[in-house]
Amino acid sequence: MKNITINIVNTVGDSFCVEADDGQKVYELIKKALADDRKVTLSFLNVEMLTTAFLNTAVGQLYRDFSEEIIKKSLSVENLSDSGAVSLKRVVDTAKLYYKDPEAMQRSINDIMGE
Repeated sequence: MKNITINIVNTVGDSFCVEADDGQKVYELIKKALADDRKVTLSFLNVEMLTTAFLNTAVGQLYRDFSEEIIKKSLSVENLSDSGAVSLKRVVDTAKLYYKDPEAMQRSINDIMGE
C-alpha cells in the first residue's frame, strides 16, 4: 500500500486552517487516496491556527464514507500540536457517534435545544 503525505498548509494555501471550505479540499484528497487503497499522512507542519470546523470537514466526514477500521489503518497525522490533537480526538469521537446513528444524534440535539 503506497503512502502519500498531504501537507495541510500547501493544500489550504495558508497557515490558518479555520474554514470548512479549506477542510473540504483536504477531505477530497484524503477520500480519493483512501478509495484508491493508499495510506495517508496528514502533515500539520507550520499550521498556526486550527479549528474544529476545519477538522470536522477535513477528517470528521470520512467516518460517513469509510469504516473506522479503514481510517485507523490508513490515516495518520504528524506535526500536530497538543491542542490540535485534543481537537482532532474530539472531532473523531463526535463523528463516530454521529455517523453511527445520525437520526438519534439529531433527536438528541433537538431535545437539548427544546425543539
